[in-house]
Amino acid sequence: MKNIKYILVIATAIVLTSCSVSGPLLVTDNPSGPKRGEATYKVILGFPPINGDRSIKKAAENGGITKIATVDYRVYGGLFVKKHTTIVTGE
Repeated sequence: MKNIKYILVIATAIVLTSCSVSGPLLVTDNPSGPKRGEATYKVILGFPPINGDRSIKKAAENGGITKIATVDYRVYGGLFVKKHTTIVTGE
């Protein structure tokens, strides 16, 4: 009975394990505007998407940004899925 409890506790801890990391990539002299764009792709079970695009250009297009002020990144890692996001702000 004790072994089953330990196995359940360890299995629950593994399932609930996740991590999130973010940080700055680029800062320009352009003024920071109200617009924000994101480009994201998911890696499922270690397989990246075939047509995944998380480039700065794609994030700027998604936000309608022509003058980039800052670029940040965020990576969320779960047990089976990782999510990579590029965040762009500007005018």
